[in-house]
Amino acid sequence: MIHINRSGGSLGTFSEEEVREGLRTGRFIGTDLGWREGMASWQSLSQFPEFGADIPTGAPPPGPPPAISTITPAPVGSTAAAARSGLPWDERQRLGLVKAFLDTLIMVLTKPSEAFTFMKREGGFGDPLLYTLIGGSVGLVFYFLYNFFFSSLGGMLGNRENPLAHLIGSGIGSLLFIILVPLFVVIGAFIGAAILHLCLMIVGGARQPFETTFRVICFAGGSTGPLLVVPFCGGFIAGIWKLVLYCIGLARAHETATGRAVLAVLLPLIVCCGGGFILAMMFGALGAWGLSQH
Repeated sequence: MIHINRSGGSLGTFSEEEVREGLRTGRFIGTDLGWREGMASWQSLSQFPEFGADIPTGAPPPGPPPAISTITPAPVGSTAAAARSGLPWDERQRLGLVKAFLDTLIMVLTKPSEAFTFMKREGGFGDPLLYTLIGGSVGLVFYFLYNFFFSSLGGMLGNRENPLAHLIGSGIGSLLFIILVPLFVVIGAFIGAAILHLCLMIVGGARQPFETTFRVICFAGGSTGPLLVVPFCGGFIAGIWKLVLYCIGLARAHETATGRAVLAVLLPLIVCCGGGFILAMMFGALGAWGLSQH
């Protein structure tokens, strides 16, 4: 996939064949800048050897490249993302909903640094929320269904008097949970983003608005949600990889130090564990004091 920019503005991400067709039809011109993974810097399309035959012969010679051509997208996570072309999800009208979702999921899971470097920091809450709603709901529903199957099977075997009543009773509660899954996903995305953005502000790493953090949470959660379909260990894999994506995503999107992003992600765990330890010490001290009085 090739990221294309013109005059500092993103035109999107396209396949090599789409770029060829765009050059032939006039959608793209030789002075447009392109970059794909492995390149050291942006180059005009006229400098791509594979596109030489597709640029019209009567096209004007390429002028001086815009300032963005001096921006190097490697290493990923630098200011190379000044022209953030967005994720495949942002082009779902062209790619189709399913392909855009799968391309984004694969990109986030396998190339998180690149994905969050090109992720748009702003653009509304609707698009990322829809993505996490699809990925998170699918994962949670599958995860719940096979856990429900095994628990119901054990319950039916244990309840020999009326196994059918046990199945119906548990089935009604399960249906209600499945209906409410999208609501849980939406609420969880906003609460999680609010907590992490606050922690990022505390550690001095919040260089972008809340929406940027929200987008990281949504694309990370929506991408790890489908991992829950993996039997038995899916929840563990999804949980660990989600924390990793949070750290990478916050560092790339906010362009802050990775250490600050990691500290922001771990801060809620540190506070909870520290609070639990302090409470345990307090109750222990009170218990010891009570015994000493007797």
